[in-house]
Amino acid sequence: MLGVMTSQKALQEAYKLNLDLIEVSPAANPPVCKIGDFGKFKYEQEKKSQEVRKKQKTLEIKEIKLRPNIAIGDFNIKLKKAEEFLKDGNKVRFAMQFRGREVTHSEVGMAVIERFKEALADISKIELHPKMEGRNIVMVLTTKN
Repeated sequence: MLGVMTSQKALQEAYKLNLDLIEVSPAANPPVCKIGDFGKFKYEQEKKSQEVRKKQKTLEIKEIKLRPNIAIGDFNIKLKKAEEFLKDGNKVRFAMQFRGREVTHSEVGMAVIERFKEALADISKIELHPKMEGRNIVMVLTTKN
């Protein structure tokens, strides 16, 4: 701590010590600076930013594709997979696909989607309510906080 001084005097002090004058907080009044090796300072900043990036988790949207005439065993497997995705903190997108004339009976597909919604109601909340998008019914669930 050398106290408050002019920038010229601070540069002279840094030059005497054969180091650099590093501006730490330019927004402060007066700006806060320190005397040190700029290469080392830059290296430490990069290390800190790498640690922050390593600790943050990216949020993914996992998709589960369904058919309107899904068997109970397949339903249970897809339900367990959706629970795993939600417990890992990811979003789950359910996509009910209709082929051919199946689209005329979209209420069957809506019933399957509703079964998923009810089965996962205790660990999830609805981000996107079930709706028709062309030949698909789409619903997105997220984790409850």
